[in-house]
Amino acid sequence: MWRFSPRAPLGSWSWSLDFLVMPHLPYKIASLLYFFDEKSRVLLLERAQEPNLGLWSPCGGKLHTQTGESPFACACREAREEVGAVLTPGDLHLTGLVSECGFQGQSHWLMFLFEIKPRLQFLPAPHREGRFAFVERAELDSLALPETDREQIWPLFWRHRGGFFSVHCVCEPGKPNVWCLEQSTPLASSEKRLPRTG
Repeated sequence: MWRFSPRAPLGSWSWSLDFLVMPHLPYKIASLLYFFDEKSRVLLLERAQEPNLGLWSPCGGKLHTQTGESPFACACREAREEVGAVLTPGDLHLTGLVSECGFQGQSHWLMFLFEIKPRLQFLPAPHREGRFAFVERAELDSLALPETDREQIWPLFWRHRGGFFSVHCVCEPGKPNVWCLEQSTPLASSEKRLPRTG
C-alpha cells in the first residue's frame, strides 16, 4: 500500500520522513560502469537477462553483500568479469548514487554509478549478460532504454560528469515516477577533466 504526500518536482526538498509507506521488498545494491572509448562513445550492454531484458544500459552487477564487498571493489570485479578490463579504485570516479524505490513493483535498488577514467581500446566480446556496443551520446534517444535511465539518470549523468549527484526515485506501479534530487555537485566550469588513456 502506497501513501504519498503532495508530489514535489525534481530538485525540491519538500519531502517528509513519512512521505509514503513502503511495501516490504528485497533491497538490491549494484555498481554500474560507464566506460568510454577514444571517440568519447559510451559502452552499453543490450541485456540478455532480467532486469531490463532487451534494453540498453551500462554494464555492472550486484555487490557480494555476503562478503562485505565495497561498491568500488564490485565495480573492479565486474569490469574484469564482463569487459576484461583490469581496474583499481583509482581508475573510478563515483559520479552518481541512485536509489529506486519499488522498481517494477519487485525490489528496491541502490546503484553506484562509476565513470571509468581509462578509455577502452576494444569492444568487449558478447557474453551471457548480453552484447556490447559503443554509442554516441546523440544516439541514446533512439535506443530502447530503461524508463528511469531515459527520464533522469542519463541527463543527470551527463550534467555531473566529473562531479557528483544523488537522486531518489519512487516507482509506483502504473503511475509516473516521482524523483527527488538529493545532492547536485556538477564539475565547476573552471575545472578540466582530463581523459586518461591506457
